[in-house]
Amino acid sequence: MLRSAAVLLALGSVFLAGCGGQAKSPEPTSTSARSSTAPPAGSLEALWRSAGAHASVIEGSSDYQPGRNRYSFLLVDGQGRVLSTPTAKVLVATGLTAKPYETAVAHSEPIGVPGGASAGVGSIFVTHVSLPRVAKYWLLVSSTGSGKPNAGLANIVVAPKTNAPAVGTRAVSTDTPTLASTGGKLALLSTATHPDPRLYRTSVAQAMARHEPFVVTFATPKFCQSRTCGPVVDVVDAVAKKLAKTPVRFIHVEIYKDNDPAKGTNRWVNAWHLPNEPFTFLVDRQGIVRAKLSGAFSVGELEQAVRSTLLGGR
Repeated sequence: MLRSAAVLLALGSVFLAGCGGQAKSPEPTSTSARSSTAPPAGSLEALWRSAGAHASVIEGSSDYQPGRNRYSFLLVDGQGRVLSTPTAKVLVATGLTAKPYETAVAHSEPIGVPGGASAGVGSIFVTHVSLPRVAKYWLLVSSTGSGKPNAGLANIVVAPKTNAPAVGTRAVSTDTPTLASTGGKLALLSTATHPDPRLYRTSVAQAMARHEPFVVTFATPKFCQSRTCGPVVDVVDAVAKKLAKTPVRFIHVEIYKDNDPAKGTNRWVNAWHLPNEPFTFLVDRQGIVRAKLSGAFSVGELEQAVRSTLLGGR
């Protein structure tokens, strides 16, 4: 048990701390959970109790809004092993004693690029769930495959207002730093080991003024609280290269003032009201946020999102 707790603590603090994820699944707190009374048949709690083994869910996304939301997570078994099945099952309910109103399939997505920065784990589960109103939701996440599944509980809280710009709202026109504004000095623009100049040619304000669709990622590869920022910047760079012939611009913005954590977050991060990092936004020609991804994602997920939201499916 000590080994399991230690692994969970390491994963929660090292891998997803920057994303605001919870390090361990919540235990049921309903009346039925505190007594010998069986939970209602078919309820989320009943399904959790009937699972073959209990696991922990480490959340990798945050800042939800009413509607369809991206949800990413790791699933860790009782021995502290990260489960890496191709898919996982996600049930969503309005409470522990309520029956699930949605069933979703989460797919395992690889993190980073070959030869790039490491996140400490190779993949993360990603799905999309419907959260129709401001409320606290319960999720039951279970592994798929042979034998009885490992299942864990998680919470999603949909607040009246998101911290960062919500999907469907206007992006924040900010004069993020570029090669032109720093005299071509890449070291002032990025803490990545091998920064790509293409991510620093255009500012957010310039892209919006020119009505160019763009992807902007806020991350600090060197000083990230989690280990996902380097891989995220690598992924953005890889997709930028794949879509170099499209009108989409790709922009990377560091997190700290003068790239110094002691000085606090910079004015661009503050203007976007980011609750954590890494955080990535897809913005269309009209300056409207069409998608946002908190935490880690794969090359395939980002490319598909760009094509479907900014390139009309091309």
